[in-house]
Amino acid sequence: MPIISVRDVVVEYDGRRVLDGLNLDIEPRQITVLLGGSGSGKSTLLRQILGLERPRSGSISIQGTDITRCSQADLKRVRRSIGVAFQSAALFNSLSLQDNVALTLREHTALAPSIIDLIVSMKLAVVGLADFGKLHPQELSGGMKKRAAVARALAMDPEILVLDEPSAGLDPIVAAELDELILFLKETFQITALVVTHELQSAFRIADRIAMLFNGKLLAVGSKEEIRANEHPRVRQFLNRVPDNPVHMPALASYLGQYVQMQEAKP
Repeated sequence: MPIISVRDVVVEYDGRRVLDGLNLDIEPRQITVLLGGSGSGKSTLLRQILGLERPRSGSISIQGTDITRCSQADLKRVRRSIGVAFQSAALFNSLSLQDNVALTLREHTALAPSIIDLIVSMKLAVVGLADFGKLHPQELSGGMKKRAAVARALAMDPEILVLDEPSAGLDPIVAAELDELILFLKETFQITALVVTHELQSAFRIADRIAMLFNGKLLAVGSKEEIRANEHPRVRQFLNRVPDNPVHMPALASYLGQYVQMQEAKP
């Protein structure tokens, strides 16, 4: 049974349809990657799944609860089962790394401070930041901030982990380390992960299933092998990195030549 089930979801902004009758099942204890270019609808779908917005029509069920129609109390309960690491990390600069991770526990549980400290230490150790808890976000590298965001997302022991563009802005080595962390979390904690990305190498490293979005519709859903073999023109274009509007090199060269001549002719 899917842990997340998206059915016939339609989302419109100012009359423009952003998600167009979307259907998607996310299976438990798997890593599902939402793949697609800018403006494809990835972030919009993510907001719907997190219950930050409600669709014009359709339904989204998470662990059997339809979050498009449930009460605020039920929505709050569902959200507590989801940990989110945002693209920008969204850490509070005024707080230490330890306090950033502890924040959710302090706000949403009645645990003793000593227990919270122990949980925070465990989460930081899981993501390889055990020795950096006293530092503040501005003292961390980009990769460390991403790991810290993951630690905070894990604070409440969620069943579902949502990662928004986890590799964005990272160099290839650090991005690869983060990919391995995601795989480690899935194997060690049997967690369900939904990863939003446009990074092909990362997607094909970590995914159990890939769902490719284009203009608010799913072009393809399947295993890595099935996506690689898919012959849909847009899927091929995305995988082969073919631009929509390639630069016309002869025209560009002619323009640049004229510009250089104009610059040289100036007194």
